[in-house]
Amino acid sequence: MTPSKLGLQVAEDRGPDHSISRLPTARTAFVGRTLRGPVNRPVFIKSFAEFQQVFGGLWQPSLLGYAVEQYFDNGGREALIVRVVNGARSATLTLKAGSSVLRLQALRPGTREFLRASVDFDNIAADEAAVFNLTVQRVRAQGTGQVEDQEIFHRLSVLAADERYLPRSIAQSALVRLSGDVPAQRPDRTLDPASGLATGYVNSNSDGDDGAPLTDYDLIGSSVERTGVFALHHAEHFNFLCIPPLSREQDVGPSALLVAARYCKERRALLVVDPPSSWQTADEALAGLREWNFPNENALMYFPRVLAHDKLRGHFESFAPCGAVAGMLARYDEMAPVWSQADREEPVLRPGFRPACLVGEDRRIRLAGLGVNTIQAIRSTGRIGVRARTLAAGNTANADWRYLPSRRLALFILSSIEHSTRWIAAGRPAAEIAETLIAQVRTFFEELHAAGAFGARQAEDAFFVICDSRINASWAVESGEIQFVIGFAASREHEFHCFRISQSAEGGKIQSVTLNRLNFAQYSAAELEWVDKIAKQLESATRPQS
Repeated sequence: MTPSKLGLQVAEDRGPDHSISRLPTARTAFVGRTLRGPVNRPVFIKSFAEFQQVFGGLWQPSLLGYAVEQYFDNGGREALIVRVVNGARSATLTLKAGSSVLRLQALRPGTREFLRASVDFDNIAADEAAVFNLTVQRVRAQGTGQVEDQEIFHRLSVLAADERYLPRSIAQSALVRLSGDVPAQRPDRTLDPASGLATGYVNSNSDGDDGAPLTDYDLIGSSVERTGVFALHHAEHFNFLCIPPLSREQDVGPSALLVAARYCKERRALLVVDPPSSWQTADEALAGLREWNFPNENALMYFPRVLAHDKLRGHFESFAPCGAVAGMLARYDEMAPVWSQADREEPVLRPGFRPACLVGEDRRIRLAGLGVNTIQAIRSTGRIGVRARTLAAGNTANADWRYLPSRRLALFILSSIEHSTRWIAAGRPAAEIAETLIAQVRTFFEELHAAGAFGARQAEDAFFVICDSRINASWAVESGEIQFVIGFAASREHEFHCFRISQSAEGGKIQSVTLNRLNFAQYSAAELEWVDKIAKQLESATRPQS
């Protein structure tokens, strides 16, 4: 599976003849303000150098670039960047067209989107007076010839009746759009200003604007228009979401955090929440947590902030830790899988980064009890082991979701199975689907069991998958919807996390269920005996939404 630059997955769909693929566990999405780049479209990058190329690198008015840099510096490998703007304006580009002009506008807003254009009449007959060729280039800096991107449009026309009419032909351009009316005559050939002979270029005007600082409303965006955090709808998969502070002085507000956490729940991801900047000591964090009401099983927090070198200011600064934390977790995923908490060393920052304050052992344990993890710069053999927590703390009906490894394992299982079973909505016979699906999902669980994901439990006590007529009503199957139920071991003996997964042409859906609520009347005697055994184990269980 290969992500494209715009965050979309470029891959052959998984089918019944494929095994269930294990999705990445630490792909991190960043949402915020950047110097340049596409707006409200996730861009997949694999290094900070790529971020600099597409989004312009570090920028003092925004902390997103610093968070991305710290993510890769601490071991992150895959990131999705969503640029959000507040009133930014695109630069224009003006080409003379006789007594009129052809005005183009950069597709990407901001002062750092440097374009230039060239018009020529090569291979155009003398009697084709409305036809011209247009070349548009993005350059690294104004007045230079370092080309980053280029589009060439052959045989454009200013006549609406022509097949290559200008507005239609450049409608899919990734660099420019038409601004204003089409001139009555074609634009003049652009000449080299020095010689006046060879074809030259016209640079874009200096009327671009970077816009105002972001607000919580900009970050939230619109679920209908797919802006803000909802722009990640265009991305197939991500595991962590980082939204750096609005500025060096202003934290992300509770409204944006709430929407982002709800969206992460929908996408089976985790929101990395930064501690408020006012929490400068462990005691201030403990006091602040009494009033900071944000319990959430799909969010996590590490305290304190981190000290890192600010390359633009030339000295160490205190930064919100979300990027460094996501990179740190990504680095440890390469050493051991998400479920192997007992085998993992406690994640620590890489050299060059250190916590902004010291946290004593007693404070670290108290913070963990409230769902807040502590950032460490060095490992200590005498430190008491504390499992990483989510912000659910003691506020969730499911005790397992208080712990980060358990929650990450569940989200990994659900995302991998949902993604790789989309083939079942393709209209094959239900009986054939059920047999193939069960075998496919069981193989996936067996591989996880062999890898130790379910501890020392026997396979028959570690997972199950059910797909039959009691789960799938005939009318639903006829309409193209197929459902199946999976369960995998919870931390407590004889308990399972159970989920109903639905696949249809509209997409996949996952809902938490309790197994004993299903109708098992149509099982054979052997099947019923086995299912009853599991149902009795789950009889008193309650399950929250996934």
